[in-house]
Amino acid sequence: MFRFACLIITLLLATAPVVNAQPADLTAEQDAFLDELSRRSFDFFWREANTHNGLIPDRAMADGSQGMDVSSIASVGYGLTAYVIGMERGWISRDQAYDRSLATLKFFRDEMEHVNGFYYHFVDMDTGERVWQCELSSIDTALLINGVLTVKAAFPGTELETVAQQLYDRVDWVWMMNGGETLTMGWKPETGFLKARWHDYNELMMLYLLGMGSQTHTLPPEAWHAWKRNRLVTYGGRTFLECPPLFTHQFSHAWFDFRDQRDDYADYWSNSVLATLAQQQFVADLASRFPRYGPDMWGLTAADGPDGYRVIGAPPAQGEIDGAVVPCAPAGSIPMAPDATIPALMKMKADYPRSFTTYGFVDAFNPHTDWYNQQVIGIDVGITLLMAENHRSGLVWKVFGKNPEVQRAMKLAGFRPLTDAEREHTSTVSIFTDQPLPPDQRNPKESRR
Repeated sequence: MFRFACLIITLLLATAPVVNAQPADLTAEQDAFLDELSRRSFDFFWREANTHNGLIPDRAMADGSQGMDVSSIASVGYGLTAYVIGMERGWISRDQAYDRSLATLKFFRDEMEHVNGFYYHFVDMDTGERVWQCELSSIDTALLINGVLTVKAAFPGTELETVAQQLYDRVDWVWMMNGGETLTMGWKPETGFLKARWHDYNELMMLYLLGMGSQTHTLPPEAWHAWKRNRLVTYGGRTFLECPPLFTHQFSHAWFDFRDQRDDYADYWSNSVLATLAQQQFVADLASRFPRYGPDMWGLTAADGPDGYRVIGAPPAQGEIDGAVVPCAPAGSIPMAPDATIPALMKMKADYPRSFTTYGFVDAFNPHTDWYNQQVIGIDVGITLLMAENHRSGLVWKVFGKNPEVQRAMKLAGFRPLTDAEREHTSTVSIFTDQPLPPDQRNPKESRR
């Protein structure tokens, strides 16, 4: 009888949610909000996926009424990671997460068209065939592989781990360099390699780290040093590597844990913190033009607008800023600046209830014109879910970081802990340089050194 009771307890513990404690820095109301937002975001990946091949649509109607017939491989990378979150939260069982993930990985290994391990950006939801004559995408393959490595670490010693390793090992990162010092953005069978390269600070860090961590087609450490870190901006007393759309400061951080570390050049975590706070201030400073903007109503990044997909951001200003807000901009920075992001998201839901629906927030809305996008985009839902979970439990960082390839890459890139003096420095300046810093765009008469 005692042994039977112990068995029951063991089974209950094995199936119970693992991450259900309220973080100390969140109020009960905030944690409940993030839980609801996360569950709705998770539902997009779980409900909209093709259950036979694991493909996940690039976008869907926000109310869940209609899926789309085109998948984004980046959505799949976020979706695989979402399954681990859902499993740990108790929204799906471990068997469900395993079975869906394994089916997805086998389809990519055995049936999806690839060239040297890289996949086409957009594919047909049913067949996996290339659509729109799109490119073989290096960054979207990286987002996919991030998800592959997440489920690999979540299910050690299984067939899934073996298939995941096979997918990672066949990505030929060196081929994507095309003989240059930096990675190209992609390749097309009709025209060959794209001219554009990953050579300036943006969401590129995951690409180089995945390539350096590979044991089959390994990028040399010199590749990490080849991309430029010279586009600086100062706004409101904060100096950082600029890239106006906020997603560029978030995507690599969703999996790689850069907290309290630096390489030879910068503290990239602090860089994203400063970029987030600077954008919040920038948008608040536009309140004379757009009175509903403020420190609790902001968010600029790549997203849908009234006339289609567009790229907006700040600082410096990029694209047409027209009073709209993009919820995934603050959501993707939840762990970087919770006091700036969570109140804004809660206000969006409370004051503009039409912005919050079946799959969480619509992709964008304009509180000044009463325009609401009717769709959600997979990568925007994904960054919302992953960063909310990272703030609440650090789960994605912990699981993904178990991969020895990830640990190897961070070491080869030269990451090391911050000293107390460096930590104080990066509270306002994210880079380590003796060069004069750019003048403050918010206060042009001030110069910084």
